[in-house]
Amino acid sequence: MVGPGRPQFVLFGSSIVQQSFSNGGWGAILTDLYDRKADIVLQGYSGWNSRRAVQVLDLVFPKIRVIYWMQRFPSLIIVYFGGNDAVHPHPSGLGVHVPLPEYIDNMKKIYFHLRLDVKVVNLWTALQQREDWATTCLTVQTINWYVQRWNPLYIERERNVVKEILKVIKEADWEPSLFWKSMPIEFSEDSPYYMVHPYNNGKTMNSSFGISSWKIKWTADNIRSKL
Repeated sequence: MVGPGRPQFVLFGSSIVQQSFSNGGWGAILTDLYDRKADIVLQGYSGWNSRRAVQVLDLVFPKIRVIYWMQRFPSLIIVYFGGNDAVHPHPSGLGVHVPLPEYIDNMKKIYFHLRLDVKVVNLWTALQQREDWATTCLTVQTINWYVQRWNPLYIERERNVVKEILKVIKEADWEPSLFWKSMPIEFSEDSPYYMVHPYNNGKTMNSSFGISSWKIKWTADNIRSKL
């Protein structure tokens, strides 16, 4: 980690999390939105179910939150498990399937371990905003038995997922707010070492508050209309 200044967001989950940093992925979008505001840390593990996640909770998120000069506890943790748990059980008893009651219990264990002010992202509703969600968001695999599960290669690029995450963050009554537009920019003060302003003699341009064209379009077309 680099310094204690920025808040840290951790993405913890299965393949939908691990692959979210790919080109156009929801994790990559969050990282771009929160540039110079928060560090997005990827803790994604393809093929994992909630049972495996519970086994390593104390390794990924130690209960003793000793803060060193290079370590700090996350300000936000986004957790996703369930796609693999929902796979049909294998006759051998092996595999990723987890019965629903155990899955619920595992997610409770994760909740009580983290002890955060938990908010829920309605992923189901976000994905159903597409008319072709049933064929796009689900994939069918036949590996000696029938399997139907989420398609991580699609979901990771689904921007509606990001919109739902941002909606929950914006509406949460957290102090300070973790919504990207409300957070301070790191090192935003003026400096004589910035580029010289082309129209004002003796002044420099502070680009700290600049926003890229895609963020302007994203805010206008997606965030303001949905939140």
